[in-house]
Amino acid sequence: MTAPQKIEGGTVTMPEGFLAGAVHAGIRYNPNKPDLGLLYSERPCVAAAVYTANAVKAAPLLVTMEHLADGRAQGLVVNSGCANAATGSRGLEDARRMAQLAAQHMGISPKDVVVASTGVIGTFLPMDKVAKAIASISLTRTGGKDLAMAIMTTDTRPKYGAYALGPYCLGAVAKGAGMIHPNLATMLCFITTDAPVAQPFLQEALKEAVDSSFNMIDVDSDTSTNDMVVVMANGEGPPIDDDHPLGQPFRQALSALCQDMARALVADAEGAGKVIEMTVEGAVSLAEARRAAREVVRSLGVKTAIKGADPNWGRVVAALGNSGCRLELGSLALWLLDPQGDHICFFLGGHPQPFDDRRAKALLSEPVVRLRAHLGLGEAHATAWGSDLTEDYVRLNSLYTT
Repeated sequence: MTAPQKIEGGTVTMPEGFLAGAVHAGIRYNPNKPDLGLLYSERPCVAAAVYTANAVKAAPLLVTMEHLADGRAQGLVVNSGCANAATGSRGLEDARRMAQLAAQHMGISPKDVVVASTGVIGTFLPMDKVAKAIASISLTRTGGKDLAMAIMTTDTRPKYGAYALGPYCLGAVAKGAGMIHPNLATMLCFITTDAPVAQPFLQEALKEAVDSSFNMIDVDSDTSTNDMVVVMANGEGPPIDDDHPLGQPFRQALSALCQDMARALVADAEGAGKVIEMTVEGAVSLAEARRAAREVVRSLGVKTAIKGADPNWGRVVAALGNSGCRLELGSLALWLLDPQGDHICFFLGGHPQPFDDRRAKALLSEPVVRLRAHLGLGEAHATAWGSDLTEDYVRLNSLYTT
């Protein structure tokens, strides 16, 4: 079976036929950073998407949902600095105009344009600036990194990646640093592939990939109004589906790419100093394993303990018990993982275990803190990722609009 291979430095323009570009439109204050970008496929694409669970959905997201109803797309326009959310009828008009302007520049139909925005909620787009900026964008095979820069808000670095899959390629750019919580949250991810893919299969594979990646991360338990993950496939030929030899490898590549992007979001979380990786094994179902792992990484008690390198493992046990998953203390085991394999066992067989406090503090001071719990009740397992909670997070969010 063909195995996906990571391509270092790859972006959305790694797959054949995709071009991208970005400019500074003046939506954001910093003139040295792009804030508006385009993505274009030289061939029509089948497309799939998942959207925020927030009941308040931003205007660009609503327009994109309309445009992708037929499972087709060929281009994308995105801005940062203004979410165009909670902006009423004017916001919808602006989002539709963005699609029209981008379509005109790329020579495609407005209905084939994905529209996305990220930034401050409740402000209007400066459409005169947007129109001029879109018309000035040069689309190139090397523009993927510029697009990744254009979607950044409080991010400190661009996020992109790519995988090869036999003769095909998958690429991605993503953004997100705060308001990150399961069911998507202030994050955008745009994925491209030159593989020929059946649309129903693509939608199913994307949902599966998102469930094991973006829906398994947490920074601050907030879910945003603008989140979406979109994948566009422009390949020609017999379409890949579950009966195709590349069906399962494609699912694996898409999941691996989404997990890479999800981990990058957590590593760049607002004010974060550490990544928390929580693996739950031995659960009675996948749903319960996921629920338990997510509850640990979203727990403020766990986040603050890890911020202080405090081996207060009882907070992890409390979070597991609060998750609603089936749990029996007599079957529970909990470890703090050591990259060298000399793991610290905190709890086993219903009893706390002795451990070296200094070594535990040292492991809890690492950039990535890995915890593993075995519930001893089944075969299901899942991993979630989160960040610690620091003073910098409070500072950044208290000053966000200023």
